[in-house]
Amino acid sequence: MVFSTVISSTPPIFHLPKNLPVRFKPIPIRCSSSTSSSPSLSVSSIQLKSMHFDLKTYWGTLIDEINQKLDQAVPVKYPEQIYEAMRYSVLAEGAKRAPPVMCVAACELFGVDRLAAFPTACALEMVHAASLIHDDLPSMDDDQSRRGQPSNHTIYGVDMAILAGDALFPLGFRHIVSNTPSSLVPESRILRVIAEIARAVGSTGMAAGKFLDLEGGPNSIEFVQEKKFGEMGECSAVCGGLLAGAKDDEIERLRRYGRAVGVLYQVVDDLFVAKTQSEEYGKKKKKGKSYVAFYGVEKAMEVAEDLRAKAKKELDGFEQYGEKVLPLYSFVDYAAERKFSVGD
Repeated sequence: MVFSTVISSTPPIFHLPKNLPVRFKPIPIRCSSSTSSSPSLSVSSIQLKSMHFDLKTYWGTLIDEINQKLDQAVPVKYPEQIYEAMRYSVLAEGAKRAPPVMCVAACELFGVDRLAAFPTACALEMVHAASLIHDDLPSMDDDQSRRGQPSNHTIYGVDMAILAGDALFPLGFRHIVSNTPSSLVPESRILRVIAEIARAVGSTGMAAGKFLDLEGGPNSIEFVQEKKFGEMGECSAVCGGLLAGAKDDEIERLRRYGRAVGVLYQVVDDLFVAKTQSEEYGKKKKKGKSYVAFYGVEKAMEVAEDLRAKAKKELDGFEQYGEKVLPLYSFVDYAAERKFSVGD
């Protein structure tokens, strides 16, 4: 699961060059009437404002806060080795923070303090790190590096890597229950958040996608991509909305939005790998399904453009929240264009 990014001042390990063959059509902007009495932003105004929204600063600030809270959330205890293995992956300098950032942004969309979202945001990162630890195992993708450093199992061994991943999943749930402020989030919402994360990582979500990806066979490429990569984006956006008490129809919009962005991010990654044709940037996988491998670069580019349009269409339903939608809106363009440095 690679739906994530990190902002860094150091030369990135994984950086999309300017000659990346992903060229999206410009989005037509229809300026609304200046005489409009509506206090909310029109769709065209959102498009205009998103061009000037400083996503890098917004994201970087959140990363600093999330990293600090993760450091506190996964302390070293007895037996030390398993905690060290957990921290190794969760706190890696190249750690990817898109899931927690999306969760916070979705929560803030509805005017709720980000403090309500931080425990769940940290839990999402724990779950994400656990899935990556397991993905890298020799019996899975057999990847030797992750986030700019050797994979967990190459440092701590396969047995310890499995245990570290196993331990991070329940730790995430416990962190939500123990640290979400009751003054901001009712218990009923917390239960829905836990159920959503369990759904996303389980046998109907990411686990199903991983199995079908490894199995090969005639499974739909769209289904595999949505389960393997779209689930974390979907879950992250939905959890933010649930914490904020969003309406059911708003939750469904966030669900479709997050799923589209999660798959979009991966499709663009695959396009980059196809462009570079370099082992330095590519990932050695035993098996795998991707739009590029199945349909070629041109078709994959069309899929990416369609996913970007779908994600933005879902956000049109939040225009009444004005500029609070800008982080989520800008996130879509970032997933497609990568205008600043990202981690592996």
